[in-house]
Amino acid sequence: MQALIPAAGRGTRLGSLTDDRPKPLVDIAGQPLIGRILEGIARVGIDEAVIVVGYQRDRLVEALGTQYGGVSLTYVVQKEQLGLAHAHECAADAIDGPFLSINGDNLLPDCALRRMMALRDEMGADVTTLTERVSREEARRTAVLELDEAERVVGLVEKPDDPPSTLVPLGGYTLPPAIFEACRQIEPSNRGEYELPDAIEWLVDRGGAIAVEPFEGTRFNINTPDDLAAAESHVEQLHAE
Repeated sequence: MQALIPAAGRGTRLGSLTDDRPKPLVDIAGQPLIGRILEGIARVGIDEAVIVVGYQRDRLVEALGTQYGGVSLTYVVQKEQLGLAHAHECAADAIDGPFLSINGDNLLPDCALRRMMALRDEMGADVTTLTERVSREEARRTAVLELDEAERVVGLVEKPDDPPSTLVPLGGYTLPPAIFEACRQIEPSNRGEYELPDAIEWLVDRGGAIAVEPFEGTRFNINTPDDLAAAESHVEQLHAE
């Protein structure tokens, strides 16, 4: 299985930290964020990753090269940052078969990556992800799962004004190659971006199966200096143990 890592954005909420580098190269306890992601996917048995680059892409390619931590790297360029679905569509020609998609600003533990991959095989699902419960306020700022009366997942919605639930995916999925057709078929959201949850919902509406499981553990979505500090503190604590 390959991994796809969208890493084209600047990360404006990190302020001056991304003035001269792309967001995935911000330092976490002496190592770039994306380096920690790549080492994580290597530990779960993935040895090939496709990285979608954009802002300061030359810096990212120079820092990582063609291989990092035992993972062979291929780069594709997203010339305009038009959303995660658009980033996935840019990588369509470089992906062969089902793949693990993990955002370039998400630090997930190895157990979460392994579980998403195992869940795909166990459930025979087209799409898998792990979930957590959040407040309704936070649910308005992220992708939210739609549930039926039996609490089964029937779709996703991105940044809803009125969230249909407070169950959210972690920022990583296993996805089938059909996701690329879905990315081509959807319309831009009100934000003017092509949203990955809309593409996943397009698949589900056409019979695609999605399997989810609650996540219990620690993960970090690096958006702000506070997020970065919390992730760094966690990594340093793990190294001290």
